[in-house]
Amino acid sequence: MTVMSAQNPKAPSRRTQLSDIVAERKEAAGLSYERLAARCIDPESGEQTVKSSWLHRLATGKPVEAPGYEMLRGLAAGLGLPVGELQDAASAQFFGADKVFPESAEAQAFLEDADRLTPAQREVIRALMRSMNEGR
Repeated sequence: MTVMSAQNPKAPSRRTQLSDIVAERKEAAGLSYERLAARCIDPESGEQTVKSSWLHRLATGKPVEAPGYEMLRGLAAGLGLPVGELQDAASAQFFGADKVFPESAEAQAFLEDADRLTPAQREVIRALMRSMNEGR
């Protein structure tokens, strides 16, 4: 499989995990692609790592090259998300890799159930989980 094949709209099971995150967060923040790209500053290098044209192509389902780790760090900063979440989404979308939970089938089942929720419902659940973990 080539990197581009993961973005082929004629592919039988097209994956859009990273595209979905970018589109949802961009929309929720009310940002243009240019303004979002300007926020995508890699905290380690201080460089803007994502171009607005790449974001637009990604979010609208057009073919793009898979992002490197530096791009994901910048994107994480721009979207206000943990870089690990974007790594998982990019791995799934571009390489067909699913996160494996060998120690917990329950966690995998939870994630499968979460995929059926709306983005707003998922955010409520995530906020609840974060608040519960803070009380530990």
